[in-house]
Amino acid sequence: MRIPFVKMHGLGNDFVVLDGRDGNLPPLENQVARAIADRHKGIGCDQLIVLEPSGVADFRMRIRNSDGGEVEACGNAARAVALLHGKPANVETFGGIISMRPEDGGAAVDMGEPAFGWDEIPLADAMDTLDMPVGWEELERPSAVNVGNPHVIFFVPDCDKVPLERLGPAIEIDPLFPERVNVNVATVEARDAIRLRVWERGAGLTQACGTGACATAVAAMRRKLVDREVVVTLPGGKLLISWGQDGRITMTGPATESFRGSFDWGAFA
Repeated sequence: MRIPFVKMHGLGNDFVVLDGRDGNLPPLENQVARAIADRHKGIGCDQLIVLEPSGVADFRMRIRNSDGGEVEACGNAARAVALLHGKPANVETFGGIISMRPEDGGAAVDMGEPAFGWDEIPLADAMDTLDMPVGWEELERPSAVNVGNPHVIFFVPDCDKVPLERLGPAIEIDPLFPERVNVNVATVEARDAIRLRVWERGAGLTQACGTGACATAVAAMRRKLVDREVVVTLPGGKLLISWGQDGRITMTGPATESFRGSFDWGAFA
């Protein structure tokens, strides 16, 4: 059984998109997702995106990281899917319903309202999520935000000097985070500018993370380090993040279709 796919990326964070909105895709097991995502033996991607029918929105978007695990939200993937869909849509995710609209070369996505309660992140212990009394080596006193998936954010003098490839995996699986966590290290450069690197839960270091940019921007706004609209610069490029007075986050940025193809499902099953 040959399955068509679209390879896309948002600022270098890349995806394989499978369109199963007609209901004809076989069940997707973890090992199949891992095999498709494998960069040496599969198609290769940071996340595998599967579009399905929805009873509450225009369609459903499911997201699997390269380790095969399913996650709640992915902002870069949402922009890619908006570009692929070609018109405004409300989309069901495990993190809630989001709305998206394509724009020239990319998309704007309403990511919904962030959550800050310790049990909403979730954390294993009750604490203030704006200024958490915890640390891992030089990374101390982070903020935590859930924007459909859990993020912890450390504000540092120079995010490029943090050994995130070493500290990220340890923090991701720390018992404080029962559902694991995405790890962000950020440097505030101006009232409207943040530089950011992200260790993504289940995917590792990536060129960009849309939910990480949203979570980091909101955390900086809560700490009054930046204004309510900010440009977040990641290794792969820039995203514009706004946090409206209505409490909802809007992320605007580019997305790109790389190529299309098809594969034999049985080769990965």
